[in-house]
Amino acid sequence: MSRKRSRLEIYLEVLETIMDGYNKPTNIMYRCNLSWIALKEILDSLVEKGLVTIAERNKRKLYLITEKGRSIVNRLEETYDLLSM
Repeated sequence: MSRKRSRLEIYLEVLETIMDGYNKPTNIMYRCNLSWIALKEILDSLVEKGLVTIAERNKRKLYLITEKGRSIVNRLEETYDLLSM
């Protein structure tokens, strides 16, 4: 049985997933193993904080990571690496 992920770990996983090129909401939801309601709340929060932007193509929403979002991912990954030693 795996442990429950912290909110920070979930946010980081969503950002990493978007950074890896999965930008459609359904793809993000499945890759991060989240419910639609939880994902929507997280994506709205990330957009509000300026870490992710929304682009529309063919009337579909796509989520793209911003430079600020990339910076946050890099810092958090460095922190996890330092603390897990």
